[in-house]
Amino acid sequence: MNARAGFPRHVRVRVRADFDRVFADAKRTASPLLAVHLLREPGPARLGLAVSRKVDRRAVGRNRIKRVLRETFRHLRPQLAPGSYVVVARPAAAAADGATLRAAFLAALRRARALPLDAPDGTMPASPISPTPAPPGA
Repeated sequence: MNARAGFPRHVRVRVRADFDRVFADAKRTASPLLAVHLLREPGPARLGLAVSRKVDRRAVGRNRIKRVLRETFRHLRPQLAPGSYVVVARPAAAAADGATLRAAFLAALRRARALPLDAPDGTMPASPISPTPAPPGA
């Protein structure tokens, strides 16, 4: 496994005191599926997940949500701004598929300005109006 794309222990928010600090001081960005708490601080981008039984009563459902979010974060980690990220899943996340969860997570990260905005593709599109020739002598 590539070390840059891995998910080692030092890039996880694991201790309750860290979660409490993030919840108390972080900027929150929310969507109907999840809320992202971002506490900008030096060091690598770290991820903490909170998926309660209110989201899905079955452990398999909660673990699926965490697996999708963790994998998305793992791939984005080199591009993310330094800080601690805590993602809190909401009940609507239980019914969402993986692609929808990924899209909601990416959108929340962009709104929090943790990811660079998408660069425009190339130059401006060609005008549908054909250019008119200049009148003679102009």
